[in-house]
Amino acid sequence: MARTRAADFEEKQRDLLNKAAAVFAELGMEKASMAQIAAHSQMSKALLYHYYPSKDALIFAIVFTHLEELDAAIEEADDPRLPPQQRLRRLVGTVLDRYRGADNHHKVQLSATPALPEDMRAKILAVERRIVRRFAAILREINPGLDNPQRPLLTPVTMSLFGMMNWVYMWFREGGPITREDYAEIATTLILEGIKAVR
Repeated sequence: MARTRAADFEEKQRDLLNKAAAVFAELGMEKASMAQIAAHSQMSKALLYHYYPSKDALIFAIVFTHLEELDAAIEEADDPRLPPQQRLRRLVGTVLDRYRGADNHHKVQLSATPALPEDMRAKILAVERRIVRRFAAILREINPGLDNPQRPLLTPVTMSLFGMMNWVYMWFREGGPITREDYAEIATTLILEGIKAVR
């Protein structure tokens, strides 16, 4: 008879992924061991392997869960009825808010994904592309000229926006003089004002 899932399974799984992400972020993907992660998570190594049969599987779960939750939050926040400029501001704010407390997950995503097996990378890439396409569509609506086949600038502009959002963990500090909301406005304004001059 199959063992039923505990009522708090998802909570425990999230806690495990958070703790594993902290170990990976501190020690690096190569140096961090499953034994260290199990100890940090206060569980046996056997139980950890029951949930995740390999380090790759654990890293994949950290990154994929992080991205799926981000994608769901973006989808929920997106309102096509809004003017595109306001729509973009809302989504940038959503991304930066979802990054709150997720620095370790983000570090794992940026540093460990390239080393994962191809099938895992493909699943992660599919979610990343879905997120990027949503932003690119809004930027295209704001400035259709970015999508000119003779001078394709839509992707560089879209990825420039993601560069501003994805690397914020390197310098941003909670409780500092700049809030996440402030930076969301700054990043959005830089893009909105900048693409007016992009030809």
